[in-house]
Amino acid sequence: MDKNKIKQASIVIILLLFSFYYTNKSIEVIRKSDPIMKQIETTEEKYKIKAQNAKIIGKKIIPGKTGREINQKESYQKMKKYGAYNESLTTFKEITPTISIEDYYDKYIISGNTEQKNVALVFKVTKKENLNSISNILIEKQIPATFFIDGLYIENNQELVKSLVPSFELEILSYDDRYEEIYFNSAVNYLNSLTKKEAKYCYADYDQKEVLEVCQKLKLHTITPTIKVGNYPYKEIKAKLSNAAIISLPVNSSTEIELPSVIEYIRSKGYKFLTLENLLSESIDK
Repeated sequence: MDKNKIKQASIVIILLLFSFYYTNKSIEVIRKSDPIMKQIETTEEKYKIKAQNAKIIGKKIIPGKTGREINQKESYQKMKKYGAYNESLTTFKEITPTISIEDYYDKYIISGNTEQKNVALVFKVTKKENLNSISNILIEKQIPATFFIDGLYIENNQELVKSLVPSFELEILSYDDRYEEIYFNSAVNYLNSLTKKEAKYCYADYDQKEVLEVCQKLKLHTITPTIKVGNYPYKEIKAKLSNAAIISLPVNSSTEIELPSVIEYIRSKGYKFLTLENLLSESIDK
């Protein structure tokens, strides 16, 4: 191609780009002056919700929340197709917080967003005793829960673990009470193959450096319970119940006996039960 043809082609491309730019600008000006768009803009503040940043307190973190604002372009297109302004056709987009738990694997998540009246029940599983009875109580009362299960236990009790999959959220606790990366990672992969979903969380009763370090490497969030129950579930939860609490109960006879009463008490106080994943979600819709 000679220089003249290259020059001509360049001019054509530049003209096309300018044409495209000014066409878009013209469309934008027309859209902005449309009465439908003007009415959409008047409701902007009515629906706008600011994103909340996650709260970092030393080594601990509490989830924030996404914000929300009107998606002007989509709302306009829907209403234009409808032929008039219709507030019910308004669509929205989420606004991501600047500081999110999704960016921090080196912190302990200690609760959900405390503005919400929800709780999550979590259980540490290292033995068979009482597990079936506890899971049956939860199923009967339609309570979501998260079971943190030891990797060696999973290997030795595959059918029992599979029976939990349809009803509960399952995560890795440890591997034979150890946290060497090679064993822990193997246990995570094994659990993933059983549940057909990716593990998301690790469990630490307190500031356990070995847990946090291995889970950070594997891009798993580490939770520590807001309420760690001992031998008297009902009494302890009644004394400490709070918004967005992660409530850790032992798998033992005390929990089996008192769990129905615990559930009824929490419900009577107006709390909603969520899975751990939903409790810790920063989405405004969760």
